[in-house]
Amino acid sequence: MDAPLDIYSYVGFVGTACIISAYFYLTAADKPNPYILHGTNLAGAALLTVSLLVHTNVPSLVLEGFWAAIAIWGLAKAWRNKGKQA
Repeated sequence: MDAPLDIYSYVGFVGTACIISAYFYLTAADKPNPYILHGTNLAGAALLTVSLLVHTNVPSLVLEGFWAAIAIWGLAKAWRNKGKQA
């Protein structure tokens, strides 16, 4: 990679760190909080999408779209189930 890193690359690195952190949290926690897990995944997907809109990689952009959709679904599921917990 000969091109210097720009702000959008750094934004993408932060997004990558979010997704990796969320996966680590899921693996390490006995009872992961779904809001932390899915919220962090959604933030990571959003940040990576910003980077990918500038440094276009269509397959990765599609992946982030699915990643964000799954995170939104997980957040909605957690919110729906919030009242069912006793």
